[in-house]
Amino acid sequence: MLYYLFDYLDKQFNFPGAGVFQYISFRALGATVLSLFIAATYGKTIINYLRKKQMGESIRDLGLEGQMEKAGTPTMGGFIILASLLIPVLLFAKLSNVYIVLLIIAALWTGMIGFIDDYLKKFKNNKEGLHGRFKIVGQVGLGVIVGLTLSFNEHVRIRVYDKPVLDSNLGEVQRYTDVLHPTVTTIPFTKNNEFDYRTLLFGWLPEEYTWVIYTIVAIIIITAVSNGANITDGIDGLAAGVSGIIALTLGVLAYLSGNTKFSQYLGIMYIPNSGELVIFCAAFIGACVGFLWYNAYPAQVFMGDTGSLMLGGVIAVIALAIRKELLIPVMCGIFLAENVSVILQVSYFKYTRKRYGEGRRIFLMSPLHHHYQKKGIHESKIVTRFWIVGIILAIVTLVTLKLR
Repeated sequence: MLYYLFDYLDKQFNFPGAGVFQYISFRALGATVLSLFIAATYGKTIINYLRKKQMGESIRDLGLEGQMEKAGTPTMGGFIILASLLIPVLLFAKLSNVYIVLLIIAALWTGMIGFIDDYLKKFKNNKEGLHGRFKIVGQVGLGVIVGLTLSFNEHVRIRVYDKPVLDSNLGEVQRYTDVLHPTVTTIPFTKNNEFDYRTLLFGWLPEEYTWVIYTIVAIIIITAVSNGANITDGIDGLAAGVSGIIALTLGVLAYLSGNTKFSQYLGIMYIPNSGELVIFCAAFIGACVGFLWYNAYPAQVFMGDTGSLMLGGVIAVIALAIRKELLIPVMCGIFLAENVSVILQVSYFKYTRKRYGEGRRIFLMSPLHHHYQKKGIHESKIVTRFWIVGIILAIVTLVTLKLR
């Protein structure tokens, strides 16, 4: 909203300083500062309100050190993240940008799924909360919206540059073509760094049905990352810290993909209007860091599914928007490891129970962070080490842009 206000003041009245709102870097900085301010200033108010409404977490005794001390800590703190994310975005971003609109929908959509789950747990005395199948239905619904939008919206395109040609008057001229509804994405460690989803049709279907493949991919990515973030939210500060690191990585990728000079220099696809996602990523980082003020050990509030499902869903949609979804296994390696640890633990337990009559385990406890807790490592040290691994994975993700 502020962008349009200052754009009007600049064009109509030549208002001093109004033109600075044209710069993505300035608006990204403003979004970060405001999101930090909202989280730090109003976070305590939200926590007190949640405590007043008796939104304390019910802790199941799993035999983990310090676990029962957390009983009664307010949950649903995801509202702090949502407020400190969306308010700066609404103020500093171009609300006509298709990617911004898609991300606002994604944040509200996944936040609502998480809220319903938390609500059922606290107010309906349903320990299981929203049944898993309904969560999946909600995530699939978002995947369909994202997949169809990125497949058919007229503002979704990539720019393909041709070889420069010599003009007698202008000298060397760079020509390009805007490809509407692109079917390509970024894939790491390959020569041209691109993968075309049309190859997955295998000649069985006409190329115009590529949107079906892409929508299925969007559904899988959103479901996996959203659930990965949800599973990772098990100890103080882990999910918020890891998500902030991933958001910083996505912000860098969005800036590079939305800048003609950097994208040409790095040999990556240029995505018109994707630079606006830097503002969203900046607000996302500020919201995560601001939330950590209250969520770092010992936590004063938990984000609940309201926050964790939203974090994962937003991360997945940003990656899809900038055509970097195939980098997620590296970039979101912590989420992947947490997901895989649960799948392996459950699968192996069922297999051994069927074969040997009693279930056996690979890990002392899943998800993975609980395995290390069972080994006697303090949770603050586990969180710090997971953050370090997340930073390493972020660096590797950025290196893949040139490592081919």
